[in-house]
Parts: sequence; structure tokens; C-alpha cells
Amino acid sequence: MSDAVQPTAAEVRAAAEAVKTALDRHLAAVERRSGEDDPAVYEAFNQLAAAAEVYDELLYDRYDEVTPFEIPGTDDALPPYTGPEEPNAVSVLIRRDYSVVEPQRLLAQAQRIEAADYDDGADADASGTVHGALGILFGEFEPDEIASRHKEFGLEEGDSTLWVTASDEQADPGEWLEAPFEGVDPQRVVCRFDVSTVFDDELDDVDEADQDDEDADDIDDDLDTELDEDEDLEPLDSDR
Repeated sequence: MSDAVQPTAAEVRAAAEAVKTALDRHLAAVERRSGEDDPAVYEAFNQLAAAAEVYDELLYDRYDEVTPFEIPGTDDALPPYTGPEEPNAVSVLIRRDYSVVEPQRLLAQAQRIEAADYDDGADADASGTVHGALGILFGEFEPDEIASRHKEFGLEEGDSTLWVTASDEQADPGEWLEAPFEGVDPQRVVCRFDVSTVFDDELDDVDEADQDDEDADDIDDDLDTELDEDEDLEPLDSDR
């Protein structure tokens, strides 16, 4: 980073002071909390996390140093639940991401469906484009079946998430269809389940590290065996 855009020492110092202030506020909120899910504690936590992140970035930009603290990410964390104690209705919000990695396979599958479901000449162009083929595919199969057979359709899975939100009563038919995912209140989310390739990569890294350790142990065992065999050899006769 050039000197022109580096933060000043005073800015770094001010960020450090902001962390100290946020830390005091967080402790005070914890000491005064009214229950396990006190909103004041949640807000103070987010303020502390934000202040610490700013300080960490400025410290690195100015001095090429980092802090020893790791603040849990707040983007994926849910705020305290404030929905109905006994929900009368729930909504399940699902998002699944896919990459189209084999367009020809996708088009071929759509053409098979089209040939089986339509008369000759009907919607003949629908399966000739990727977006048309996707429309045919998702119109024919349930989302869960596509998820389990995605490779057959030339798709590759990405991240996915499922949210269960609580409601006082079920929405009227057609009420939310124009904007089905707008206005979701995070404080009414009962639970959520996330699947991400990031988690898989972390597990792969751990597995690779474990495999490296096992390989190193195997090498050590082989060396020990060779040494033991050498010890069993008869000493050479110096007169020969």
C-alpha cells in the first residue's frame, strides 16, 4: 500500500481507543443483561466486533501487524428470537446455488423431457438455450430431486441455506407471491442450516494435514524397521 493511502498513526490510535470504549460498553451490557438473549448485549457485541475489525485493518495497513483476537462473524449469526412463543405458522425459505458446468448435458436432458412431454413442434426452441433448459428442468423436477441428481443435469452444487421463520398466522393466499423473500425479520428466524464449500475446504485441509502426519509416521516406522534389521546383521570381519 502506498504512503498516500496509508492511515495515520493518529487514526490507528483513535481506532484503538474506540475498541477500548466498545469493550467497556460490552462489559457493562453483560453486567446489566436481563436474560440470555438480551438485545443490549447483542448490540454491544456487534459494536465491539465492528470496532475491533476497523482497528485490525488500520493496524495492518499502517504497521503491517495484526491483533491476536478473532471475533466470530456476525453476518451469519442470528439476533435474539422475538417471534411468537407458540407460532401458529412457519415459513421455510430455501436457497441453493448451482454452477452450469456442462451446458450440453443440461440441454440434452431438457430435450429428452421436451420430447417425452410435448407434441412434435411444441415449444421446440425452449430446450435450445441454457435458460430455457433450466426452465424445463426445474418445471419437471422437485428441487430436492434436482439437488440429489444435479450432476446428471450438468450442474455443480454451491452454497445453500435453509431458514425456518415463525409467524402469528399463515399469510393469505397470493399475498406475498410478488416478493416472496422480502421483509424477512431475522428475529423471527427459529433456526437456519447452512451448507458451504468453505466448510468442506476446511475439512479437506484438516484431512490433508492428518494424511501428512500419517505418511510421516509411516516413513518413521520404515526407518525404524530398517535400523532394527541393520542391528541384526553380523559385524564384518576386519581380517577379510
